[in-house]
Amino acid sequence: MSNAVRIHHFAKSGHAHRALVFAKLAGIAHDAVPVDLAAGAHKSPEFLAMNPNGQVPVLEDGEVVVSDSNAILFYLARTYAPDWMPTDPVGEANVQRWLTLAAGEIAFGTCAARLITVFGAPLDPEFAAATAEKAMQKLEHGLTGSDWLVGARPTIADVASYSYTAHAPEGNVSLEPYPNIRAWLARFEALPGFEPMPATAVGLVAE
Repeated sequence: MSNAVRIHHFAKSGHAHRALVFAKLAGIAHDAVPVDLAAGAHKSPEFLAMNPNGQVPVLEDGEVVVSDSNAILFYLARTYAPDWMPTDPVGEANVQRWLTLAAGEIAFGTCAARLITVFGAPLDPEFAAATAEKAMQKLEHGLTGSDWLVGARPTIADVASYSYTAHAPEGNVSLEPYPNIRAWLARFEALPGFEPMPATAVGLVAE
């Protein structure tokens, strides 16, 4: 029986990619378990028992079950990869600030814009574009004079912010005005263990 954690995912979900790419970057033994959204596997009784919201990703670690991508990053860092999470109150607070951005303007802006163009999601494109611009401006400013969002090395703040930012052009959000972001994406993609999310997608909306 495998001692690896299990990450239930959909390959073209940026939220799921956060969990998977972090496990790869941090060298955490894991089994990637695809969830067939087209077949409704995320709404099956077995999946809903793990996450009543019926969304990916979901992490299983023995008896522990964690849903929500940012919560999974926090759990994995605290349990298996402490170097990816500051232990001082100021550093941890700064990480939390970027996790809030990932769950806020990135989710409702950059992510939503991609859902509209790639998945045909019935969302407001003008609101998504305006919110994405706010997210990009905050990231660009936060990376001024710094290689990473918090401190001198990558943290889960970078992981949480990466996937939908890298794929922003799929939602017609240009990265050209943001040189700091583009340089940061290149640094992130050069980290040992990095694996990208598929660049094209046709599927269903996932968390």
